[in-house]
Parts: sequence; C-alpha cells; structure tokens
Amino acid sequence: MNRPIQYHYDIFPPSNIDWNCLIPFLGPASAALARYDGTLAAIPNANVLLSPLTTQEAVLSSKIEGTVATMGEVFEYEAESESNKFSQERKDDINEILNYRKAMWHAIKLLKDLPFCQRVIKEAHHILLAGVRGHGKLPGEYRKTPNWIGPPGCKIENARFVPISSDRLPEAMSKWEIYIHENAPDLLVQLAIIHAEFEAIHPFLDGNGRLGRMCVPLFMFKTGLIHTPMFYISAFFEKNRDEYYERLLAISREDDWTGWCKFFLQAVIEQAQDNQQKASKILTLYENNKRKIINLTRSQYSIYALDFIFSRPIFKSSDFTRIKEIPTPTAKRILLILRNNEILTTLRPSSGSRSAIYAFPELINIAEGRNLFEAHI
Repeated sequence: MNRPIQYHYDIFPPSNIDWNCLIPFLGPASAALARYDGTLAAIPNANVLLSPLTTQEAVLSSKIEGTVATMGEVFEYEAESESNKFSQERKDDINEILNYRKAMWHAIKLLKDLPFCQRVIKEAHHILLAGVRGHGKLPGEYRKTPNWIGPPGCKIENARFVPISSDRLPEAMSKWEIYIHENAPDLLVQLAIIHAEFEAIHPFLDGNGRLGRMCVPLFMFKTGLIHTPMFYISAFFEKNRDEYYERLLAISREDDWTGWCKFFLQAVIEQAQDNQQKASKILTLYENNKRKIINLTRSQYSIYALDFIFSRPIFKSSDFTRIKEIPTPTAKRILLILRNNEILTTLRPSSGSRSAIYAFPELINIAEGRNLFEAHI
C-alpha cells in the first residue's frame, strides 16, 4: 500500500524553478491575459454584463469538489427558491454555489481597502461555509486538527495527501502572505505558486479548493494584471481534473514546482482566450439587444430592463415588474414585448398567484459555451 504524500516542509517559497522551461509559456500567457483585460475594459458595467460568467465560475469550481448543479439550475433556483422542483441534495449544491459567489463579491469589496491578506481569505471562507454543508467546520477559522485528502471516510494512513500539521499552519500561512507581496520575477508564476501552496497547506477543514481558485482573480486584480476581478480558470482545472491534482501532488512528492507552473500557465492561456471570446460575445449580444429593445419598446427605461435580464437571465415576472427604476405598468409592457419578440423564453407560465418565470437563453448559452440550456428546458 502506498504511503500518503506528506506536505513539503521547508521548501516554500521554491528556489528551483526552471525558468528556461517556462519561458515559452510566459509571453503567450501575459499576452492572452492582456487581450482579455482589453476586452474587459471595453465592457460598460462589466459586473452586470459578465455576472453569468461569475456564476459559471462558481458552478465549475464547486463541481471540482463534487457538486452537480448547473448554471441554469442556479438561476432558476434564485428565481424561485421555494420551488419543489429540486431535491434537498440539489438545493444544498446550489446554495454552496451561491455562497461561493457571495464570498467572491465580499472579498472584492474588502480588497478596495485592504491588501490581499489572510483577513480577506478568512472572511471569504466564513461566507463560503455559512449555512451550508460544512458550516460546522469552523467557518473563517484555521483548523486546529489534522486533515487529509483521500477517498470519503478514509483514515489518514489511507489518504492520498496529508497537508501541513496544524501546529505549523499559522507560520505557513504567514509565509504564504509574505510571499504574496514579494517582488517576484513574474506575477503569473508567483500566482501559480500562491495557489499551489494554499492548496498544499489546506488551512481550513473544508472549502480549501474553492478558496484557492478564488485567489486567482483576486490576485490578478490586486496586482493590476486585470482591471476588473473577473477571470474564470476553473473550466480548465475541471476539464483536466486528474492532471490538476497530480501536478499539485508532484510538488510535495518530488519538488516539481516547474511542472505545476507550466500547467498553470497553460490554464491561463486557454482560459484567457476562452474568457475573451465569451466576454466579446456577451458585449455583442448586449449591444445588439440594446438597439433592438430601444426600437421595440420606445421607452426611456429600456436600458434598465436590459441590464436586469443580463444580471438575472432567469427571473420571476414579479421581480421584473418591481425594478425600482421602472414604473410597474411600463415594466409589464416591456416584459410582454420581450416575450412576444422571443428575446425571452417562458420557463413556466403564470398560474393563479404564481408568477411566470422567464429566461434569456442566448446569454446563458454563451456562458455555458454550448446550447445546453435550450436542451435543458
């Protein structure tokens, strides 16, 4: 029986990076990220227009940890959380995804006044675990007991990986925080090391993987690599999940930081390109629908309606008619126009006191990267 891989004591930060191996990836990664950031800069109110991509990142990062809810289900649940359509297990999955998004937003808010530090991580963790599975596992507090990674219910001797011991954890997190603010040769390699070290330390009893991936856009934003904290890397990690874990384990097993950094740079290149394509498609969709809805509604409130359906691509009709910027009669008229012109799809018609539920399929399909949503409904 193989013995568990133990945390790599006393080799952080690494001093053995093979920069010659990484050089072919450094330029393309920086260039791809810069192109994506340029697209971000061209998007008015990116927080609204790209909110479906933020939700998709939460879905995929949580999927790596075992949740199975889709982005469409998340939006539908948000539209009517009291629905009996979802099993309790699926509701638990969705609430974990919603918490991920809330934790991300809270961390972004903190970074306006704070450096990227342990306080930001702890507060994000507290929100991540609030009221969901794992809420009893010390939200916002570092673990004070051992933990290990392996098959569900396995003993430590049967684990695949054993993170740092709890008595050395505070010191390790201090070193991790200090490294965040060091002048490193390359910011993306520094970020690769930051992510890997956080995962290896595994400072919390639960939620470490999601928080570690959340660090990626937060660090990019705080260091100026991107001007809006929206970078979505989990799709690459989820698609290459086995290699993702293997590259992380190889750091502790054989001190292979270079292999991990190469893998991470490849993730940045691919996801920067994918993010840019999706962001460009969303911007085009917004501009096309802006002209269309203005022409159809002849209303001064059309932009408020448009921003609403971009921020909430599945919603109850009653929520739409309560948009504070739009008079209720006007909102009802605009909603009817959007439905009759097939900009919106009816998921559930109104019935008695129950409001109708509508969807904006084009936007959801862009975020999903395929026409999955239409097949779902």
